[in-house]
Amino acid sequence: MDECVKKWFTQCRNQAIPISGQMMQRKAEDFAKELGHGEHFKGSNQWLESFKNRHKIVFRKLCCESASVPESVCEEWIKDTPALVKGYEPKNIFNADETRLFYQRLSQKLVMFKDEECRGGKQSKIYLTVLLAANEDGSEKLPPLVIGRSETPRCFAKVKYFLFKYKANRRAWATSEIFGD
Repeated sequence: MDECVKKWFTQCRNQAIPISGQMMQRKAEDFAKELGHGEHFKGSNQWLESFKNRHKIVFRKLCCESASVPESVCEEWIKDTPALVKGYEPKNIFNADETRLFYQRLSQKLVMFKDEECRGGKQSKIYLTVLLAANEDGSEKLPPLVIGRSETPRCFAKVKYFLFKYKANRRAWATSEIFGD
């Protein structure tokens, strides 16, 4: 069974398929059942640690793209903000931020051979954008605004009431038109 799991793992890594610890544990249990050891084998965390040690496999964070705002922009914003909010009460000063919810992504912490280069393949780019907003004193939190690609997602078919607002456009972006609504 050990060799079957190692062979499967090697094939997946050669195809740049990201593998998590849980996936390895489930696959080991599947192989154990196929080989007639299903009743006596449990793909526990202890088994996973031993397997990783035997085969020089480690967890690594998945390498991926990242972007950040230049520090100078942040410093300028911090300097200019007090003048912009002068004369407003904290209850009337709001902060809003958007984030993407990649709901079909695999874990970013994967198992791989110790000497293997970090490459995880392509991550799913299917996402929703979620806009959250609240005022400075915390007395008012606006309902989350969820933005997807479909005007009427099938998963909403039988839902009568949401605790969030839903809008759609072809890229699931928070555009000025959506924000203005």
